[in-house]
Amino acid sequence: MEITLVNLILAVIILLLGIWAYAKTSAAIALYAGIAFGLFGVSHLLTLLGLAGGLTVPLIAVRTIAYLLVIFALYRILAQKQGQLG
Repeated sequence: MEITLVNLILAVIILLLGIWAYAKTSAAIALYAGIAFGLFGVSHLLTLLGLAGGLTVPLIAVRTIAYLLVIFALYRILAQKQGQLG
């Protein structure tokens, strides 16, 4: 239970930092990462509220989308770097 609470707090902090970074820099990558961790936060919150048991499939979908957003953000960073090198 404690680890889930810590994960929720950290996910919310990363969400807020991602939104702030996007507002300051217009870097969509920061927003993607923030949204991804916001989705992780939803998963942690539902777990803490005891609602995760009946929502296994939707939570798998939410977490999969979050991971895919992180993968996409990292891919975008790598693609931008490749464009600068080539």
